[in-house]
Amino acid sequence: MARYQYNLAISEEALEQLRALPKEERRRIGHRLSRLQENLAGDVKKLTASENKYRLGVGNFRVLFRLEGR
Repeated sequence: MARYQYNLAISEEALEQLRALPKEERRRIGHRLSRLQENLAGDVKKLTASENKYRLGVGNFRVLFRLEGR
């Protein structure tokens, strides 16, 4: 199976929301985002109403993201 490495860009709005979370939650989300960059690992589901939009489940939180390019 081919392995892919994805680049991650986080919007300023998302960074502000992340900074507002407790340290342990930020750390857990950061760890999951790192794993996401390798073959989209994690609890990832495609959003049905959108073509390139997905969500990553991290505990009680949902991280929304969009895939661009190939």
